[in-house]
Amino acid sequence: MDDQKRLILAIVISVIVLVGYQTFFVKPQVQNTVSQQQTEDQTKEQQDASRKTAPNVSQYVVETKPQPAALPPRKDARIISVSTPLYQMTISEYGAAIKSLELKNYRANNKKDAPFKQLVSEQLPQGTLTVNLKDQSIPELNSAVYTAKIDTNTYELAEGDQQIEFVFTSLQNIVVKKIYTFKADSYMIHCDVVFQNGSTMPLNDALVISTPGLYDEEVESRSRFAFEGPIAYINNEYKAIDPDDIEEQNIFKGKIDWSGFSERYFMTTVMPKKTQNDASEDAFIELAFANDWVTSNYVQKMARLDPGQQGEYSFSFYMGPKSEKILSQYDNSLKNAINFGFFNILAKPLLIGMNIIHDYIPNYGIAIILLTILIKLIFWPLGTKSYKSMNAMKKLSPLMMELREKYKDDKQRMNKEIMGLYKTYKVNPAGGCLPMLVQMPIFFALYKMLYQAIELRHAPFLGWITDLSAPDRLFSFNFSIPMMQEPYGIPVLTLLMGASFLLQQKMTPTAGDPMQAKMMMLMPIFMTVIFINFPAGLVLYMFVNNIISMGQQYYIQKKFA
Repeated sequence: MDDQKRLILAIVISVIVLVGYQTFFVKPQVQNTVSQQQTEDQTKEQQDASRKTAPNVSQYVVETKPQPAALPPRKDARIISVSTPLYQMTISEYGAAIKSLELKNYRANNKKDAPFKQLVSEQLPQGTLTVNLKDQSIPELNSAVYTAKIDTNTYELAEGDQQIEFVFTSLQNIVVKKIYTFKADSYMIHCDVVFQNGSTMPLNDALVISTPGLYDEEVESRSRFAFEGPIAYINNEYKAIDPDDIEEQNIFKGKIDWSGFSERYFMTTVMPKKTQNDASEDAFIELAFANDWVTSNYVQKMARLDPGQQGEYSFSFYMGPKSEKILSQYDNSLKNAINFGFFNILAKPLLIGMNIIHDYIPNYGIAIILLTILIKLIFWPLGTKSYKSMNAMKKLSPLMMELREKYKDDKQRMNKEIMGLYKTYKVNPAGGCLPMLVQMPIFFALYKMLYQAIELRHAPFLGWITDLSAPDRLFSFNFSIPMMQEPYGIPVLTLLMGASFLLQQKMTPTAGDPMQAKMMMLMPIFMTVIFINFPAGLVLYMFVNNIISMGQQYYIQKKFA
């Protein structure tokens, strides 16, 4: 087997392992036909009624009142709108939950008139980041209508911060407050949840904050390449939880820094405030998956709240982009939400390097080109060694063809003679392949990074390439093209990449077996089909990498001809 075959097979096998299996062999999720309504069933755990009072509980003089015989008339819920330079948010008095949040710096798609990116699905009846009690000690809390302590329904926050308080009083005279604090220059939203027990009975329950997310067939299909679903940071380790595994395990315990739901480029998370007396056994994550919805519940045991006492629990909510630059500004572990799986240790530095280049040259297409050149320079000695070995193999190719023809009826003798030929001319048959295989982890890391980096989302390069996170298409056709996903058009950059594979193949030694040579000729076509629906940023990397490789190979062949 000559070096051409080894090199091409190394690349093809690696791409097949990464993409082919996910594309052709991962079976799709069977659509759940049950009506889309979130499950209300929650697993109940034994609570310790004798737990001593925690530091967030204080004496609070509250007038205790007996429980009324009937519910008071339900008032209409106002919608409070909060606008900052970063987002436009609405909060409903119904549940004091976030009903919508539009990111002003991100569009839903790359069209000029596209609406802002919405992080809260309209299909969520109660919104997101709702507050409830696990054992329903305040039964009406699940459908409570709070009162917003603000005169206007619209608030513009241009600088500084602003606090809005929502208050609800239960039938037992337990006052519940959700106090939001917004900052003009941050996606982080602070929230204090306060309980004032004005009843005649102690309150002993667990606080639940829910972050639901859609996980239908379309989302599951996308998740094969870039994870979407419930995420958490437990025991200083990032954890992405496959919704299909929730049936086997839906409770996760440990030291919980944050939990929530992640899309490809955005996320919503709940981060409890750290205290000196943090006890990991007091909090856990409980997941539920039903009717195409995954709900991540952060559950925290409350300290026993006797009549006349007040308990306060503080959280930070993050609703925004999974941007390395933005998340690195916060003094917490949220930056670990940018995770590239097995290749994270390589992909993270590549992302940081790309962003550094972009700081000086504000075009991510050029940043990818320069990053590719930098990587090739680092691996230049390995590439030189590989091409020198391939050049030596090229010189032996005529002798190998003679041996194959001479001993075509005796495979064992043929292999023995070829090995003797290698030994005589001091050529390592794997010398051209192994250096390339060493570089494969970089390719996989770049694949993961370029596919998931929000920096490339809707980032233009030049000409027809207006979105490096989407497949490149020149023109737009109103008819479908086999093997191509929408939009339909001419994948110019992908075709150029395929042509570069073809040229690179012609520069390498030809296979002695005519059948193998014909198969190798099909490989550029195969690679073009594989990459036809890949993001333009990844295709750009492969194209530039091939051009540089051809230049290096041509130089080595001329030098050692």
